[in-house]
Amino acid sequence: MSNKKRIYLNAFDMNCVVHQSPGLWKYPGDQADQYNTIDYWVNLAKVLEKGFFDGIFIADVIGIYDVYKNGKETTIRSATQVPVNDPILLVSAMAHATEHIGFGITASTTFEHPYTFARRMSTADHLSKGRVAWNVVTSYLESGTKNIEIGDKFQHDERYNIAEEYMEVVYKLWEGSWEDGAVVKDKTNGVFTNPNKVHEIQHEGKYFKVPGIHLCEPSPQRTPVIYQAGSSNRGIQFAAKHAECAFISVPTKEPAIQYVKSLRKEAVKQGKNPQDIKVLALATVITGKTDEEARQKYEKLLSYIDLEGALSLLSGWTGIDFSQFDPDEEIKYVETNAIQGDLSVLTEEVSGQKWTPRKVANFVGIGGLGPVFVGSAETVADLLENWIEETDADGFNLAYATIPGTFEDIVEYLIPELQKRGRFKTSYKEGTLREKLDLNDGPYMHSTHPAYQYKKLHQENH
Repeated sequence: MSNKKRIYLNAFDMNCVVHQSPGLWKYPGDQADQYNTIDYWVNLAKVLEKGFFDGIFIADVIGIYDVYKNGKETTIRSATQVPVNDPILLVSAMAHATEHIGFGITASTTFEHPYTFARRMSTADHLSKGRVAWNVVTSYLESGTKNIEIGDKFQHDERYNIAEEYMEVVYKLWEGSWEDGAVVKDKTNGVFTNPNKVHEIQHEGKYFKVPGIHLCEPSPQRTPVIYQAGSSNRGIQFAAKHAECAFISVPTKEPAIQYVKSLRKEAVKQGKNPQDIKVLALATVITGKTDEEARQKYEKLLSYIDLEGALSLLSGWTGIDFSQFDPDEEIKYVETNAIQGDLSVLTEEVSGQKWTPRKVANFVGIGGLGPVFVGSAETVADLLENWIEETDADGFNLAYATIPGTFEDIVEYLIPELQKRGRFKTSYKEGTLREKLDLNDGPYMHSTHPAYQYKKLHQENH
């Protein structure tokens, strides 16, 4: 690698038909409707590993987008993030078919109990040999709460209060319950695990009571790599404290610059090196041999966008029914319980431009709320480098227009250009995902991370 800042790349997908490009499942050759087969995911993982992608970042939601037109019909008709299957079950097959690529799993602190969730993540980390990350979300779809009774826990800031305690519980389980060296596998004396080195966590808090031991022996990373995508003020505080990688979803550079500055400033308050958190911005790349070829691809893709499907996504993200507005009326900010940051970036005050429902639907229709970079490998590489330099981000979560076509084009055209410029790796590091992402020299959490303190607890208490 050269002295230039390395660019990190994840592929952004979801275990469903329509993730962030409503209508494009109809595009010739698109395989999105095969999402419920193992072959789809194994093939995708192999394509991405061939291109040295850092990871596959798998989104998830519990609930459906039923804000638009105050109902579920548009979402169901357009397959907009429903049907949607569990993300964690994909990891075993993809990990078995690959050696290096990481797996970012989205799971909610609002809907998953920390005790059982900690076991599932440890299992995935074991089976992938330490290649798992957890995208911590607090959830924003109120439709999910109708099916899982959580009472008044759904207010925006209260969700983060629950998440704080949730993190404490899982850190205690992953880091503090089993000491290093607890598993001895002593066949002579018939001792698999030394009981003196396995401790109950005795957690008793406001939201959770978890007295027992973690059910799993320590996995290669113990705690998975922590991703977070909070963009509200409360979300940024949470990300600065817990995230090793932060994911942002903004349409223009201006809010990205503001977010990265805020996050790094908050990280310093948390006692961290501000550059230790890797920030990945959402983007979609449409590329080809020439600018003209890429532009033609893009124009054809536009013709397949399902505009109502796009507005149903946007309504779910923001908590506002966009069917009630004139399609050409400027969007104004109002506070909701959904993703507050998503709405703020669509206001002129934050993004520097005026947005209307029609304009946003066309924008969101390919790849969601991030920018779409269209052009030859050289053109797109220039655009990516420019974003990195101006925003101080570290890389991109790349959404797709078509699957696997978008990623196949990126691997064929863009990756070699980034490698030629010294911006992207030509081989994988050995070790766990944490080591591959340059988050720490070893497989475990950095000593400045709040999880680290729980590793010390058993030494002090026992």
